[in-house]
Amino acid sequence: MTSAGAVGGRGSAGGRRRATSYGRYAGGDPLAPPVDLAEALDAIGEDVMAGYSPERAMAEVLRRGTQGQRGLDDLARQVAQRRRELLQRHDLDGTMREVRELLDRAVLEERKQLARDLDEDARFAEMRIENLPSSPAAAVSELGDYTWRSAQAREDFERIKDLLGRELLDQRFSGMKQALENATEQDREAVAEMIGDLNALLDAHRRGEDTEAQFDEFMDKHGDFFPENPQNVDELIDALAARSAAAQRMLNSMTPEQREELMALSAQAFGSPALQEALGQLDANLQALRPGEDWDGSEQFGGEQGLGLGDGTGVLQELADLDALGEQLSQAYPGARMSDIDLDKLERHLGEDAAVDARTLTELERALRDSGSLKRGTDGQLRLSPKAIRQLGRSLLRDVAQRMSGRQGARDVRRAGAAAEMSGATREWEYGDTEPWDVTRTITNAVVRTVSAGGDARDGVRLDIRDVEVSETEARTQAAVALLVDTSFSMAMDGRWVPMKRTALALHTLIQSRFRGDHLQMIGFGPYAEVMEIDELTALDAKWAKGTNLHHALLLAHRHFRKHPNAQPVLLIVTDGEPTSHLEADGQLFFTYPPSPRTVAFTVEALDEVGRLGAQTTFFRLGEDPGLARFIEQMARRVDGRVVAPELEDLGVAVVDSYLGSRDGSSAHDRGSSYGGSYGGWFGGRGFWVDE
Repeated sequence: MTSAGAVGGRGSAGGRRRATSYGRYAGGDPLAPPVDLAEALDAIGEDVMAGYSPERAMAEVLRRGTQGQRGLDDLARQVAQRRRELLQRHDLDGTMREVRELLDRAVLEERKQLARDLDEDARFAEMRIENLPSSPAAAVSELGDYTWRSAQAREDFERIKDLLGRELLDQRFSGMKQALENATEQDREAVAEMIGDLNALLDAHRRGEDTEAQFDEFMDKHGDFFPENPQNVDELIDALAARSAAAQRMLNSMTPEQREELMALSAQAFGSPALQEALGQLDANLQALRPGEDWDGSEQFGGEQGLGLGDGTGVLQELADLDALGEQLSQAYPGARMSDIDLDKLERHLGEDAAVDARTLTELERALRDSGSLKRGTDGQLRLSPKAIRQLGRSLLRDVAQRMSGRQGARDVRRAGAAAEMSGATREWEYGDTEPWDVTRTITNAVVRTVSAGGDARDGVRLDIRDVEVSETEARTQAAVALLVDTSFSMAMDGRWVPMKRTALALHTLIQSRFRGDHLQMIGFGPYAEVMEIDELTALDAKWAKGTNLHHALLLAHRHFRKHPNAQPVLLIVTDGEPTSHLEADGQLFFTYPPSPRTVAFTVEALDEVGRLGAQTTFFRLGEDPGLARFIEQMARRVDGRVVAPELEDLGVAVVDSYLGSRDGSSAHDRGSSYGGSYGGWFGGRGFWVDE
């Protein structure tokens, strides 16, 4: 979409007109898909499970970006690169160089003329020229009352004054340096009048005495000096203060010698000290009206491309914009929001693509906050909402299903929620049946009956109750599931913390969405064991605490199974260490390392109690500790259980598969596990290791 239309101007007679313009659409691809909340929530959930707060996790997602979408870090690096390029390319000696060139040329032309003149005054003039100060500023000041004999020298010297005047004005009013080149005396008078009226307007505004009519009158008279087209006095002040502050920062960036020379030269501008005084008054007014601008900062420039005063001010304005963008993109200050980013400024300095990326990230942040995925608790802290936890769980469960889908003997979890499992057989419908109809067999029966009775099936068939066949199913029992997860510090230290949480969340989601009749309890065990809700476990942070209290966890699992006497007990234990603590009869904690025989005895006794309830038990051993392997093998043998030693990335698959196997009613021996030897193999083609 290309630009069209015209921009309204201002005239001294016609009054003010509002500017109207048309430009390119800046919103990116209008047909682009909406922001991917699911991908962002997955990333946030991963970070939360790794120990980040949800607020920090969201900030990290915005910082890193998502698939195919640049993040804040990339945009900030682009801003920093642009800033470095400006600083390396420019220095602030441009005006001084131009002054030196004009002065050297004027002095050279004057010397040529004096050499041709033979009068005595010419000799005195030569002496004055030869003894000029080395400082260009002092030399220009010294020659202020000099009577030039060379017309070319006089013209070059006057150009110095004209240059300085235009540079000083260009510092405050954009484009003034070019606009006033070869200006007439009438043009200079118009500038002086504008600055005088501007100071009067700002003085009135400082006192609170200005009116809208006064601003309108000023803009009708002097609007051509302000291409920014401000619509009120505050917009006018904002535009002027930004350039004036940049001019001050430029002066602050110079060496004391450069600054002294430029200030001395400024007095020669337009040959009018009144101009310098008026500009000084303007700076004072702007600084009083906008004290929040950076009036004291400075920049360190390098490079060989010289800048004039006005050009330098423009570069410093760009640097100031880039600094502001850098801070906005960092989002490091209290209360930071993506909406703080100035998209227009970002597009101006980095291009449309950068603005589109930032706008997309802004929409993503807004969508995350408005979707209900994040909520604030009573303590004011941001947390994952139940909705977000469910969505993250579904994502993890899909990952588990994909891993299982290509493996021999895998189950399709999409059908796991039926009231019973299909057996593949059909039978004639009987009164009271609730099983689903087999539509193909039912229609076939109706067609056969119609034809057998001498009818023509092409004329249509009528269903009879005798035609109906239903799919046979195998009844499923309810299960009471206890998932025991090791929350000792070694799990976090060895990189098993997040896989453990992912596994728990995937299993929780499967049961809540597909097996709602089952009863799941998650129990974390470190020095003590505790029953945890899924949001607690998901947000649990690793803490340094000694002890792996499997004994206490088994006691809680036993209590859970007793609460559901009609359900099949299923015990799933995820751990990476031998038990090193237990509860004494009086409830006191006992800890020792290496594991004490007393702790092992208490743990074995608790496991036997669970075994007597008929629990189908699976141990998921993490790590390669030989002592742990021997202990778990002996424990599993006592209760006819299984031992699975999965790779970390397959832990979720292993736990879900074991749970689904228990729902099928298959025992450990049915599924190919035994403990009679040291043989190990790939269990069921499912891609995780089984100790047998």
